[in-house]
Amino acid sequence: MSRLLLLFVLLVATSGIATAGDWPQILGPQRNGIATEEKLAKKWPVGGPPVVWERSVGHGYAGVAVKGERAVLFHRVRDEEVTECLNANTGETLWKQAHGTDFYPQVGGADGPLCVPVISQGHVVTFGAQGVLSCFKLDSGEELWTRKTHEDFGALEGYFGAGATPIVVGELVLVNVGGSKKEAGVVAFDLATGETKWTRTAEPASYSAPVEVTLADIPHVLMITRYKCILFEAESGAMRFEIPFGQRGPTVNAATPLVIDNKQLFLTASYGIGSVLADFDILHYSPIWEDDAPLATQYCTPIHQNGLLYCIDGREDQPPADLKCIEMKTGKLKWIEHNFGYGTVLFADEKLIIQKNDGDIILAHVDETGYRQLSHAKLLSGEVRALPALSNGRLFIRDAKTLKCVDIGQK
Repeated sequence: MSRLLLLFVLLVATSGIATAGDWPQILGPQRNGIATEEKLAKKWPVGGPPVVWERSVGHGYAGVAVKGERAVLFHRVRDEEVTECLNANTGETLWKQAHGTDFYPQVGGADGPLCVPVISQGHVVTFGAQGVLSCFKLDSGEELWTRKTHEDFGALEGYFGAGATPIVVGELVLVNVGGSKKEAGVVAFDLATGETKWTRTAEPASYSAPVEVTLADIPHVLMITRYKCILFEAESGAMRFEIPFGQRGPTVNAATPLVIDNKQLFLTASYGIGSVLADFDILHYSPIWEDDAPLATQYCTPIHQNGLLYCIDGREDQPPADLKCIEMKTGKLKWIEHNFGYGTVLFADEKLIIQKNDGDIILAHVDETGYRQLSHAKLLSGEVRALPALSNGRLFIRDAKTLKCVDIGQK
């Protein structure tokens, strides 16, 4: 092997860049619920897709993140929030780290973590229900740093604890901490050291995950807070624009914003807030339509494909919930599956993967003409809220007691 080729191989092997099949953060590589490289089975066996492995888990609603042959689980075991790195092929524990917790939610829900771990550049970042932000080495589990953000910035825990999954952009970790009293609604931390790099806004925290968008060759982050959607320049924290989005009272913003072709954004929330489609650039936004009739979903992030949005509309706690197809540019309803039941959606290989809150997992074909179920299986039980992860044909799913890895890949 030539020296040049060897150097290239080593660089690829040691880089933090997500490769085909990785699911290194919430909603996948681009945080849009889409796995572009996956090939799925056309149908599942009558008894459901094969279970590769399963294991017991602690409390919480955090889905797993997957990088290569490692899957990172974040859960509460007794009085500790545990970050646990697993062999993605077997479920075997490779390493784990823990921090003490006495969290109890204000209005119900889990007493464990909500945020999906972030794997980036050989690091694992977790954000616990009491605002404990930690960073570990992916290969060894060595703890690099920890910040108690709620204590440091005077943030409130919120209805269900901290639930806005962080994002890593370059050498920074950006978090919707919600430190309203200290103008630290959003905080950027150094990925290597945990040092505070900048703080911005007095905005309280949401339960929505931010997304990265590059504008004029500059990395930016689009973040939904408790009452607004704000575009930040990642490195400096400069606020480019903000959109009013949210309501006071017992409401939450929980779906992740969608960015389409770096020039349009789509936001949606329940509780009478509704949806917004807008054009935007580095300094401005211009609403195309705003309405709560087409879509007002509690925490299901829509899938965008070919100008259409696929999403489960409504709320988990106030059925019924309907599966809808919306023409994005107009908000026009193309079709609806009434009383479908609440859940979340992913997309791969021209198929929709639906995880319902009752534990039913569905494989379906969808387009502008309608919905066609291909397969379904009852794989989980009880209360199912943790987002699935899809990596190399394997679906990682969990309920309140069990984490399963099931094979839904093409044979």
